Amino acid sequence: MIPARCGDAARRMIGAPGTVAAALRQAVARLQAAGVEDPAGDARRLMAHALGLDPGRVTLVAADPLAPEAEVRFAAALAARAARQPVAQITGRRLFWGRVFHVTPDVLDPRPETETLIAAALEEPFLRVLDLGTGSGCILLSLLAERCGATGLGIDRSAAALAVARRNAADLGLEDRAALAPGDWTDGLSERFDLVVSNPPYIAAAEVAGLAPEVRDWEPLEALSPGEDGLAAYCRIVSEVGALLAPGGRLILEIGPTQAEAVGSLLRRAGFGPLGLRHDLDGRPRAILVRSASGAGEPAT
Repeated sequence: MIPARCGDAARRMIGAPGTVAAALRQAVARLQAAGVEDPAGDARRLMAHALGLDPGRVTLVAADPLAPEAEVRFAAALAARAARQPVAQITGRRLFWGRVFHVTPDVLDPRPETETLIAAALEEPFLRVLDLGTGSGCILLSLLAERCGATGLGIDRSAAALAVARRNAADLGLEDRAALAPGDWTDGLSERFDLVVSNPPYIAAAEVAGLAPEVRDWEPLEALSPGEDGLAAYCRIVSEVGALLAPGGRLILEIGPTQAEAVGSLLRRAGFGPLGLRHDLDGRPRAILVRSASGAGEPAT
């Protein structure tokens, strides 16, 4: 029998029943059984969400009892993750390029690979940027946050996605510099921009079934795949964007890791060139760059 004066200390031992650590241990086992790729990391992030803490502080409260209200929140989040809903959708937040963005099932979960496009865009100055298929607004808003004198326009067909982007713009204090409007790629646009960026849907129809459940079952299909060979959005953008680029203006497109040759061919046939490539942290081609016909090009890298 544990003496009364020692009871509190015993209950607060890491791993003791009812503690944060015990709940985390059980959660990791459940997520592992569900096939989640990073069960320990995801369990910690969901616990942080339930406790209202930064994920880095969870270990500091591991020996504490898990309060009933936090236990309820954690159980709901854990069930959603075991069903393979992405963590960002469960918590409603995703860190991208050093800033927190709201995420819902109406938009793509911002991915580290897309930061390759951001880095490429920031290699040179720009004042006016167009983001085609803006989704959560993470690309447009990250660029404007890094360039205080710039303004931009984000276009998306989805009203729900635009609502998410507007919330992100408001939270980042960028409403006055970021216009967000409904549209079908470049339809109705006549303004010239010195930077045009896009992360269009590019997954081929035959590849959709093989995607991770977090992507295939929870993210908007129209933002993932245009169907067929995955090139339809590129064909549309490349054929129309030339009229929107200012002299020397840049076009930067995110691409799938096997699409550099196909998208490069589209750009060359449309009169763009030379092409530049930027690779993601895994060494895969991830962004392709060109200038308007009147601007100087760059060698492929």
